[in-house]
Amino acid sequence: MQNKCRLVCISILLLSMLSVARAQTMHTISGEINELSTKESVIGASIFAVGTRLGTATNEYGFYSLTLPEGRYELVVSALGYKTITRKIDLKENLRLDFLLEEDAQLLEEVVVTENSERIDIKRPQMSVNSLRSTTIKNIPVVLGEPDVLRSLVLLPGVSNGGEGASGFNVRGGAADQNLILLDEAIIFNSSHLFGFFSVFNPDAIKDLKLFKGGIPARYGGRVSSVLDIYQKEGNKNDIKVTGGIGAVASRLLVEGPINKERSSFLFGGRSSYAQLFLPLLDIDNSASFYDLNTKFSFKLNQNNNIYFSGYFGRDKFRISESFVNYYGNAVFNFRWNHIFSEKLFSNLSMIYSDYDYGLELDFVGFEWDSGIQNLNFKYDLKYYLNNDIQVNFGTNNIYYTFNPGRISPNREDSGITEDQLTRKYANEFALYADIEQRITEQLSVQYGIRFSHFTRLGQDDLAIYENDHAVKFNPELGIYEEAEPIEIINPGRGKSLATFANLEPRVSLTYYWNDQNAIKASYMRVTQYLHLLSNTSSPTPLDVWTPSGPFIEPQIADQIAAGYFREFSEKGYSLEAEVFYKKIQNRIDYIDGADLIAKEYIECIILNGEARAYGAELLLRKNTGNLQGWLAYTLSRSEQRTPGRGPVEFDGQSVDEPGINNGAWYNTPWDKTHDISLYTSYKLNSKWKFNANFIYQTGQPTNYPTGQFEFEGISVPYYGLRNEARLPDYHRLDLAVTLTPEKNRNRKWQGEWVFSVYNAYNRRNAASINFRRNSDSGVNEAVRTAIFGIVPSVTYNFNF
Repeated sequence: MQNKCRLVCISILLLSMLSVARAQTMHTISGEINELSTKESVIGASIFAVGTRLGTATNEYGFYSLTLPEGRYELVVSALGYKTITRKIDLKENLRLDFLLEEDAQLLEEVVVTENSERIDIKRPQMSVNSLRSTTIKNIPVVLGEPDVLRSLVLLPGVSNGGEGASGFNVRGGAADQNLILLDEAIIFNSSHLFGFFSVFNPDAIKDLKLFKGGIPARYGGRVSSVLDIYQKEGNKNDIKVTGGIGAVASRLLVEGPINKERSSFLFGGRSSYAQLFLPLLDIDNSASFYDLNTKFSFKLNQNNNIYFSGYFGRDKFRISESFVNYYGNAVFNFRWNHIFSEKLFSNLSMIYSDYDYGLELDFVGFEWDSGIQNLNFKYDLKYYLNNDIQVNFGTNNIYYTFNPGRISPNREDSGITEDQLTRKYANEFALYADIEQRITEQLSVQYGIRFSHFTRLGQDDLAIYENDHAVKFNPELGIYEEAEPIEIINPGRGKSLATFANLEPRVSLTYYWNDQNAIKASYMRVTQYLHLLSNTSSPTPLDVWTPSGPFIEPQIADQIAAGYFREFSEKGYSLEAEVFYKKIQNRIDYIDGADLIAKEYIECIILNGEARAYGAELLLRKNTGNLQGWLAYTLSRSEQRTPGRGPVEFDGQSVDEPGINNGAWYNTPWDKTHDISLYTSYKLNSKWKFNANFIYQTGQPTNYPTGQFEFEGISVPYYGLRNEARLPDYHRLDLAVTLTPEKNRNRKWQGEWVFSVYNAYNRRNAASINFRRNSDSGVNEAVRTAIFGIVPSVTYNFNF
């Protein structure tokens, strides 16, 4: 009897275990989410199961994977600007479910949204990230009325630039060359047109844009301040669509449509300036112009394979009469293959070529100057959806670089210039990474990963050898640093390795949210940068030279920590993001006094390795719903660097310490701005009228003013104190724009709008620089302010059909 009872108990236990196992049987739903009208993939669309806390979002290519216990569910699929889809399923096995989202015309017209893709997801372990939609970029008033990506970014907290007419942008106190700029995964080395007045990105071609200021995922590397990741549209797979705009100085046109309906598509976009066409009418012999071209082809081979070909080509030309011509531009080409191995494993293979070249034609001295940097980039990224709590990203990346510091050649027969090529440099950068996003509890999520990077400086034709390996020497008698003379020039050859660097770059971010409205987040990251932009100006210029780390230049290594509080005021449509950060950078290059970078054969002779740091607080308050939307951004920060002496040297039998740069003290970087306030507002009065405005205030940029002067042979010579002790006057301006959409557009295929804008509405003469000179009439020294823009009105006509 006892044995029978035992047998019954064991049977009941086994049946219970089998029942539990059956109840916990898991299946995976996966697929793609695309637009109904264009078949364009939707990034960041959400899909979740009603009655559970289980859900996910699509990746950069519209793929998702969601694992659920066996059973019946109601799935909800939603994305900003689209009608929500609900579907009931009986989940008994793995399912492939693709969804097509239809644009919600009512939602778009009213501009009253309950979700905003530009807001941060407080439940994800991701912070220090900002997103902008193409529609927002087009609404922001800018100089000369041309929509601009980079000018829009500087309205966000932690982002600034060198002022009007300055190229690039600065993130959290970092230099412009410390930003990794990607267009469809291809590296862009110069992001500006017309020396910084416009960016190279056509807003009509942009699909998605994210700026990572901290907590950068391990799949990114190579820059120590930020990552700007931009994806172009794939092209409409259903119908031909044309979008464009006619502005005061430039126009743009984008055409997209199907090659094979619903299976493949093309996209061609172009922009060109035409101000140079009118300058001869005003008897002006100078000109500045640019153009760029975007192209993309996408092919859906089958349910599990998509391939993309994309490219960008841009060119700038600046001419002063016929004697001086400056040109520069980017060219990138990209092949990508998306492959779905299973319902849990997604991969993307990319092969990319990028070329940036820049040059001069100086006819009055009879020579041409050409420089550039090229790279071949191989990337393989995979994402594995282990379960609903763990997602794993991993992959590899290899980039081969060729650096052309400069080639000079005669451009006419009577030129006295002898052709010469500065020594080309070569390098290879390899990386492996793994990144895991994990939900630990219902309230706690973490993202952690590591990146291994390996950089090899390859051999070259001529390499200088210096005494004690010091390319820069200190002259204790004069108390200054000077260029060291090489003691030998060797030819290592391409097959040799001049220097190798290997670094582990850990990353971790976490979020804790106690309800759907409140969260705190923290992050730490280490990033290594092996390339350096040689520039002793406050913002990059087209003639600045990129150089690799090597025997005399160490790679930059940045450690950054950040923490923040995030809140959604759902009942009022407001959100709040508040962060503090601290960043320290090792091996930040600095220049000796009087450094001349132009056509420098041995650039290491004017460079010392120092360090930099930046710290501050950022605040972003958004209004996300209603006819009145916008944000207020405030940044309080400090950005400094220093280069201490390398040690004692012998002088007159005594040991003398090197002073370093600026006496080894911390000094403000040229992009340090204590206070930075930006206010952007957009008000939709009705379907016909929309008003936009932004106001910017920034602490004046650090600079150097003379602290005195002396007379030498009748000439007044100024002398300067420590670096960047002075500042330009504070910068501020107000921009306004009004958009008129004629009512007759409503029932027509042709849709057009007029944008009337005023840049710098109260005509503030912001100083780009202040120079000192002696007045020829009075003989008194005077300061002369140089301002680039006063008030600038403009009109732009945008259209699509």
